[in-house]
Amino acid sequence: MPLNPVRQRCRSALTGLAALATATVLTLSAAPPAAASDTWTEVGSDRAAPLTESQGLTSVEIPSGSPNHYTGIGTIPFGVALRGWNHVGDPDASYDGHYIEPYQRDSGGAKMFRVQAPDGTWSEYVHALGPGEALNNSWVAVSPDGQWMLAGEWGTMSRLLVFPTPGVNAATSPSSDLPQASTVRLDRAVRDVQGCDFVTATRLLCSSDDPDGSLFGLTKPLLQVDLSAAPGGSDVAGHVTALRRLPTRSGCSGGFETEGIDYDRRTGTLRVIVMSPGFCVLTDSMTYRFTRG
Repeated sequence: MPLNPVRQRCRSALTGLAALATATVLTLSAAPPAAASDTWTEVGSDRAAPLTESQGLTSVEIPSGSPNHYTGIGTIPFGVALRGWNHVGDPDASYDGHYIEPYQRDSGGAKMFRVQAPDGTWSEYVHALGPGEALNNSWVAVSPDGQWMLAGEWGTMSRLLVFPTPGVNAATSPSSDLPQASTVRLDRAVRDVQGCDFVTATRLLCSSDDPDGSLFGLTKPLLQVDLSAAPGGSDVAGHVTALRRLPTRSGCSGGFETEGIDYDRRTGTLRVIVMSPGFCVLTDSMTYRFTRG
């Protein structure tokens, strides 16, 4: 996940407001038809605020009492940013109410996971990077049993990282390094994954910001990853399928950015954030809603 792309676009959009206000609004561009294998149908959308809803979301009940919780540039606590953790990714929560946000900074040899317990208290778990591990900390996905947490790197990758879930798994402590427990070995490379969420114990849905399209024949794909077994302390295989292209519609032309993803097990609703290009990042960025079928 690039460092603060939405912040940069918000700044550029605001400074160009006067000129863009008189520009002719371009015709809305619809996403191309979904692939034949698509099993998720778009059913609606909600505006995504660029400062507080631009990075990720989760629908699991968390200590704040809200069933839908978003992250964005504006949700990073001042004290956390002051210590260099200036980027937050797509969060998740365990079914018992431990809420987890992934953080990264511009340099260094670590990434951080900020955890809110069901009693409302916050703790920070730091992971020292392993050999060849990317600095980016784009997203987290907690397994349905709560004991394991998947996390993702930016760029073209053939793996997902598996950790004991901080604050839930008894092997974790804020006072010690959070170790990588195992790896999901993907049978096909993925690019620029911005979020994943568990649908079952062995199936994830992931949002990719891939702008190239050479890996699956389409850009901005919704991906499905089927695991050979539930994640744990040993490596498992992951079979990757591209299901459809995610929507990119806006009054502005340019580069869209696909962000976090959430599967709401209560309603069967899938939601994916897509930020609009240019000035329209402020006006028509959306959280798209999908249902299976």
